[in-house]
Amino acid sequence: MIIPMVGVGTDVHAFEAGRECWVAGLHWPGETGLAGHSDGDVAAHAACDALFSAANLGDLGSNFGTDRPEWSGASGVALLTEAASRVRAAGFEIGNVSIQVIGVHPKIGKRRDEAQRTLTAAAGATVTVSGTTTDGLGLTGRAEGLAGIAVAMIYHR
Repeated sequence: MIIPMVGVGTDVHAFEAGRECWVAGLHWPGETGLAGHSDGDVAAHAACDALFSAANLGDLGSNFGTDRPEWSGASGVALLTEAASRVRAAGFEIGNVSIQVIGVHPKIGKRRDEAQRTLTAAAGATVTVSGTTTDGLGLTGRAEGLAGIAVAMIYHR
């Protein structure tokens, strides 16, 4: 019997003027970037956290934190590729990852298919991406930053 393991991941970053915007593995020209140790990609980071959580491998900070200079400036795609590799090395296969990006911009729906292809390739498993707003409430609603929430399903080989 295959018993799935489920993990939830979240990530939040403030916008930072002068940085390139990377969300869901994609560059968003003309959008303000996100602050962070790496590229600030809340979608990819949330996916990493969900995978690590499901496999009981810690979290984004314990795997790629600011105390790890080799991950400084890393792309969300590179982090997700490495997270998926670590989950597989721990004896799991990835069923799927579902991500929701919360914020006013960038508009995820305009590039959803491209984002899903990019993150699916990075994870080596199906990744779906959706977007929503918070109707003007909180830091995401005031366009001060973005949040990402992800759920991952994995199973023992």
